[in-house]
Amino acid sequence: MKFWMRRIVFYVVTLWAAISLNFLLPRMLPGDPAAIMLGKLRRANGNRPLSEETIKAITSILGAEKGSSLWDQYLAYWGRLLQGDLGVSSTRYPAPVGELITAALPWTVTLVGAATIVSFVIGIIAGAWVGWLRGTWVDQLVPITTFLQSVPYFWLALVLVAVFSVQLGLLPIIGGYDVFEFPAGPEWSPAFIGSTLLHAILPATTIVISSVGGWLLGMRNMMVQTMAEDYVITAEAKGLTRSRIRTAYAARNAAIPSLSGFGIALGFVVAGSIVTEQVFSYPGIGKLMIQAVQGLDYALMQGVFLVITLTVLAANFLMDLVYGFIDPRVRRDG
Repeated sequence: MKFWMRRIVFYVVTLWAAISLNFLLPRMLPGDPAAIMLGKLRRANGNRPLSEETIKAITSILGAEKGSSLWDQYLAYWGRLLQGDLGVSSTRYPAPVGELITAALPWTVTLVGAATIVSFVIGIIAGAWVGWLRGTWVDQLVPITTFLQSVPYFWLALVLVAVFSVQLGLLPIIGGYDVFEFPAGPEWSPAFIGSTLLHAILPATTIVISSVGGWLLGMRNMMVQTMAEDYVITAEAKGLTRSRIRTAYAARNAAIPSLSGFGIALGFVVAGSIVTEQVFSYPGIGKLMIQAVQGLDYALMQGVFLVITLTVLAANFLMDLVYGFIDPRVRRDG
């Protein structure tokens, strides 16, 4: 019980610090972000006056309301967050930030999440195989995948586009779906799902190729280290089959440290693959973040950063719980 209470208190404090920092950052910037954003909103609205609700929301999120102290602004900020109000985007006025993030989130979670899981599974299985057959020709997979991991994302993405889209014409270049076939936007239909899967092949392949090398190398090294442990040697002395030793003794224990990295990777899934989404013009969180930074959309930047922070904290908290169940030593030492 002490372990669980310490972890809960730690993450609650971390969450409070992250939200408080998200509140303070715009107010620490030079100038007045609220005034800048209100000016952009007026221009986007054809220089027509903004509503009092919009002005109050922007100043509550980014700047100082007249006659209010920093503490009052802080309490108002928390109140709006608890109501799900993240403000209004200046680059896509009058769209609320929450709606923009909600629309982009499924694209990123589906693409990056699936690619992360696929690369993890391939890396763990291939790493266990390479570690088990260390010293043979399969060791050549390590430098090959490590080289692919070192290749810049954007270069690899452009190569895939040049080969499979431009030269062969097999796969679409940009977008999350065929906008000409579905001009009204996303819909729940087999044809639309097929279009999204087709558009996701190249960006997902880019992510998998660029990340599988890290999982493979880590699993391979842990596999080699685990095979030298006493319990593996004892299993071999008992005459157990090689397949059982490889799966139940070596690979099972070698994969445990990789779970921590996998949990962190899943937490950053929401952040998206910024470069990949930009190259393929994929409608995810990464592309939304770039647009917010380019347009100095402070409210949208705050909203995206907050969602990413919350997701990373939630993923780490879940992995702490999983580790606590898997390894009792964590509960005792933690």
